Amino acid sequence: MRYFFVTTPIYYVNDKPHIGHAYSTIIADSVARFKRLSGYRVFFMTGTDEHGLKIEREAAARAVTPRKLADDVHTKFKDLFKLLNISFDRFIRTTDPDHESTVQTAFKKLLEKGDVYLSEYEGWYCVPDETFLTEKSLVEGNCPQCGRAAARVKEKSYFLKLGKYESRLLDYIESHPGFIKPSFRKNEVVSFLKEGLNDLSISRTSFVWGIPVPGDENHVIYVWFDALLNYLTGIGFGDYLKYGNKNGGETFLRFFKTANHVVGKDILKFHSVYWPIMLFALDLPLPETIFAHGWWLMDNKKMSKSLGNVVDPLDLISEYGADALRYYLLREVPPGLDGDFNPDNFITRYNSDLANDLGNLVSRSAAMLAKYMGGEIPGASAGEDNPLLSFADDLAGGLNERYDNYEFSKILEDAFRFVNMVNKYINDNAPWKLNPEEEDGLKTLKKILRTAFVSIYYASYFIYPFMPETSGKINALLNVGPFEFENVKIERGGGLKGFAGGIFNRAHKINMDEKARGVLFPKK
Repeated sequence: MRYFFVTTPIYYVNDKPHIGHAYSTIIADSVARFKRLSGYRVFFMTGTDEHGLKIEREAAARAVTPRKLADDVHTKFKDLFKLLNISFDRFIRTTDPDHESTVQTAFKKLLEKGDVYLSEYEGWYCVPDETFLTEKSLVEGNCPQCGRAAARVKEKSYFLKLGKYESRLLDYIESHPGFIKPSFRKNEVVSFLKEGLNDLSISRTSFVWGIPVPGDENHVIYVWFDALLNYLTGIGFGDYLKYGNKNGGETFLRFFKTANHVVGKDILKFHSVYWPIMLFALDLPLPETIFAHGWWLMDNKKMSKSLGNVVDPLDLISEYGADALRYYLLREVPPGLDGDFNPDNFITRYNSDLANDLGNLVSRSAAMLAKYMGGEIPGASAGEDNPLLSFADDLAGGLNERYDNYEFSKILEDAFRFVNMVNKYINDNAPWKLNPEEEDGLKTLKKILRTAFVSIYYASYFIYPFMPETSGKINALLNVGPFEFENVKIERGGGLKGFAGGIFNRAHKINMDEKARGVLFPKK
């Protein structure tokens, strides 16, 4: 059994979700869906980060308790993810009892080991980003990340030793080229490490909304130390501590060493420096990959409420559907780069790629099959256009590597190149000009329509991780089951060689009811 663990960041509950939250989560969901289809035992986790000074202050501003704020806002994320068809296995909250237990257990272990110690912190702190800052990192007294004023703080604090593991982490990054993706992000992390690490303050006494330090409840545990440990909680760290490598505890390590953390570029430092050092100190393996995606901008500016340039994913889903948003976000931007959200470009993509190219291919093929074949896809004896389907087989065979490198834009570009090849094949062969009353005409017509529908099945497979709802509609029209490993039986290399044709080996009736033959993407 092959294991695969994928996570999103856990999201702050100080406000409703935005397009960036949707982006991270769609990335992780698409990878999870593909890996399940390829025979992996997948665990996909997302959730909310509910502790910290920022949450305490936001709750006070709304005249509610921090718990009430967290209870109310976390449901907004769940609601969005339901609309986006996110297939998570666990939605974790940092207020979950098993997570609080994990955090306190980890803190205590590190304290006993000597990797955590009590001292005093004096320095700069950014409340919105919940991050400590050095003097030289400030930009005119402001946080370099969000641009807001940093606060000077001085208080007793527990510290995590970072310098102890600095060289070990550098060596690990250099010897594991796939640890940080895209590869150009690695240089940022290495440069940061080579500047030298100060020990990290991991507790606070200036607020109360957090997990208490075990044995010293005047301190609450720093929100990032708390949040990063969610990746252990969700896959059974408690069972591992209790049972070790037996009685279910072994599943924890099988999953965790395959971990793929999907994060925004602004929190890469926490995941590629602090998190690995925490794991070294806990004697745990490091994740397989940390993938840092870029930001979505509007008019080349980072989205913010103050600028009024925030895109609400709920509005787009309501107007265009979840799959259109999923497609646009993953098609538009190469891995790791920023993207500029352009509403006009979004509509163009929707109408051109989805409504015209894919939607038109499916609807006109179904109409021709109904007209000429009574809705019956000809069997394998009709023959297929091998060059066209060979392109699809080659594309399918390379998907594992592309998903491992988060090359969604390239996958979708090639998938829709294939869709256009099928449209061109139909146009060039003009089945509507053939005479089905003649033997040669009928033979050619069957071959064209069979090739078209086997190709549509391929297209449905290619888009499934990105557009599961649309793929489901296509499969319903084709009268075949949903994409699941048991149904598809993908080859170990990720290919579909011969399988798509085999599905329709014999004559196969498509679903002729009006709902199944409905329009996939109404033109906007």
